[in-house]
Amino acid sequence: MAETKIALTIGEASEYTGIGRNTMRNLVEWGKLPVLKVGRKVLIRSDILEAFMEMNEGKNLRDKGSVKAVTRKVTV
Repeated sequence: MAETKIALTIGEASEYTGIGRNTMRNLVEWGKLPVLKVGRKVLIRSDILEAFMEMNEGKNLRDKGSVKAVTRKVTV
């Protein structure tokens, strides 16, 4: 990727991480990755993706039970 984006679509996140699109969709559906929904578009922050990758290194991402969820603390 030539430019650095703050948030990526499912397809871009898949390409960025090397995780397949269907697996990435499952991770979002299972609530393992926090997302921002804009209409039908789903966006994942790139820093969240990096934290997710570090947190789940060595785990089978197709096994819902073994994948740790990344949470984001929001201050208002």
